[in-house]
Amino acid sequence: MTTSGTRAAHRPSRRQWVIEAATELFATQPPDEVTVADIAARAEMTSAAVYYHFSSKDQVLGEAMRAFATSLREQLEALTEAHEPGSDLGAAVTTLLAWMGEHRSAATVFFVSSAGMSQEAEALRQESRTELLNELVRLIRRARESVSDAEAAVIGLGLLALLETAAISQVRGDDVYRSLGHRFFVREVGDLAERIADPAT
Repeated sequence: MTTSGTRAAHRPSRRQWVIEAATELFATQPPDEVTVADIAARAEMTSAAVYYHFSSKDQVLGEAMRAFATSLREQLEALTEAHEPGSDLGAAVTTLLAWMGEHRSAATVFFVSSAGMSQEAEALRQESRTELLNELVRLIRRARESVSDAEAAVIGLGLLALLETAAISQVRGDDVYRSLGHRFFVREVGDLAERIADPAT
């Protein structure tokens, strides 16, 4: 945060500042070890100001996850709308992966840090998966007009699993990601997405 001094609780922008501060903390520490006081300090406000907007740390975590899931779905919807029939589906997957790299802290919280934290977090993640799958199926139908409903659903599941696995590998910087390097990793993900979408290629 670039401002100094304690921030007033009543200004509308404060809610977003709390979410951003909490996301940064949740991405680098286990969420159950982060306190409201930690979030308040990171957001440069008092704990009372945080409680003005959120009833608990879990509510902040849920809002951060929900904001990321909504933005990710909107990115995929925009890619679907812009997709030309017959064009490469791998490019759509790698574009989403690049977007998640630009939002690394939020992606880390959504895919890694919050895993197993609460039933609410798991329900939110499942809801997001369902929405992403539905949008991936729409993208597949737009790209391949002759695909059956069953085939589109199976391809969608494969692409969703690839996207989630690649996102986790990228944000963790795991052995696979590090050994391949960013550019080669992204290229391989795109190629694999194409093979899932069209096994004949």
